Amino acid sequence: MNANEIAIGKLRINYLIDGSQSASLGMFELDVPPASNVPPPHSHSNNEELVYVLEGKLRYTVGSDTRDLAAGESMHTPRGVVHAFSNPFESRARALIVLSPDIGAQYFKDIAAVATAGGPPDKAALVAVMNRYGLVPAPPK
Repeated sequence: MNANEIAIGKLRINYLIDGSQSASLGMFELDVPPASNVPPPHSHSNNEELVYVLEGKLRYTVGSDTRDLAAGESMHTPRGVVHAFSNPFESRARALIVLSPDIGAQYFKDIAAVATAGGPPDKAALVAVMNRYGLVPAPPK
């Protein structure tokens, strides 16, 4: 793990551009091993998101559209639209994520602190962090 990398369970986030202080766009590399625990479906109140797969395949859902994205494929999530991702495949997936404006690396550090506090993750604390950064968990289906 390099110095810029943030670990949340099996997920690895490597922030390349943190634009959160300037309300600019940000970019990070996301590493998703097979069968990783991933965030629940959610929307962003303030951010648009673009995912571009670098390696492997990533299942990505935006609204009612679910696609298995291979290397070189991308998908856009407009502000306020529920989205989710997973890796149900046999090899790891790596994707480049661009957010505009950026949510910032601190969000992932805050989530990691709750997720690694010991014992089962405190779901209420995770939702509180999400809400603080403008992420809204989708209602259960």
